[in-house]
Amino acid sequence: MRYLTAGESHGPQLTVIIEGLPSHLPFAKEKIDFELARRQKGYGRGRRMQIEKDQVKIMSGVRFQQTTGAPVTLVIENRDFTHWQKVMGVDPIPEEAEKRRISRPRPGHADLNGAIKYGHRDLRDVLERSSARETAARVAVGAVARLILEECGIKLAGHVLRIGDVAAEPVDLPLEEMRRVAEDSPVRCLDKKGEQAMMEAIDRAKKEGDSLGGIVEVVVEGAPVGLGSHVHWDRKLDARIAQAVVSINAFKGVEFGLGFSMASLPGSEVHDEIMWEEGKGFYRATNRLGGFEGGMTTGEPIIVRGVMKPIPTLYKPLKSVDIDSKEPFEASIERSDSCAVPAACVVMENVVAWEIANALLEKFPADTMMELTEQVKRYRERTAQF
Repeated sequence: MRYLTAGESHGPQLTVIIEGLPSHLPFAKEKIDFELARRQKGYGRGRRMQIEKDQVKIMSGVRFQQTTGAPVTLVIENRDFTHWQKVMGVDPIPEEAEKRRISRPRPGHADLNGAIKYGHRDLRDVLERSSARETAARVAVGAVARLILEECGIKLAGHVLRIGDVAAEPVDLPLEEMRRVAEDSPVRCLDKKGEQAMMEAIDRAKKEGDSLGGIVEVVVEGAPVGLGSHVHWDRKLDARIAQAVVSINAFKGVEFGLGFSMASLPGSEVHDEIMWEEGKGFYRATNRLGGFEGGMTTGEPIIVRGVMKPIPTLYKPLKSVDIDSKEPFEASIERSDSCAVPAACVVMENVVAWEIANALLEKFPADTMMELTEQVKRYRERTAQF
């Protein structure tokens, strides 16, 4: 499978084209809208979430609530475009464009690098596409992937482990309960004491005109053994998930299982001992490696964490240099959030879902969902007897 997204933050819409979906996939629009709504929640979000109420329009590839096998086109309208038509419209309005031209790059954004690369003198030509608004399209894609995973008995959930200097205490919950508790939390935190401390930290940062980052964790259960491959670097599934996570706006690090703490541990406290049981087959006594060995799934839950930096758009702007005059200025301010970690957790869930679904269809090529689910069922039965 593959997909492309198009659209700008203040343009008329975001567009997604997904190619390679099996036919006869039950296509529930409400489930995609549900994921889009989840992305817009979270303590610390900015004013735009009061404007946009994201819902998807299905433009092709679905008939009578099932995929046909043709490319699926999804559209998410930007309601705020009504206030930006003169600035972001296709037809030129020179006086308006010049009045709203941005020449002061913001530290931490794509503004300056993109302007130099593409030769733009108006930084809006960069910041509109590099905006995290594009993650709405990726959440829609992930929501479609989740439809495939559900049919194959694979589930996932995410939660927030840290915001700023506040770390949640570990909470061991079944996946469905984890999802419920996280969904009920304004910061998607499983630890109630930590939840309150996180919200207080966000309030302090907002008052000071600052922003906070954090760490989110996604857990995937039900992925069969052997998704991904050891034979080439670009087929290793953990590497592909890592690339997908770091491609989310503001994400700067990824770890699986014990992650970076492995550096300070002996091998005996890192690797997972192999067990076997009649009717169950092979399994691991622990899951320190987070569900991967050799770039392939082990059959244990996939545990992946992503590190999000603080959002670089600050209300106490950092210093920058005007690209026209070369004089120092305080960076331009675009409307932003003080903390988007809870929303980023939803984005990460959905980009992980896409990578798992893609790997599933690589291992079990299928033109129809009936073929896919039958192959997965037979494979699970066979691996249990290996």
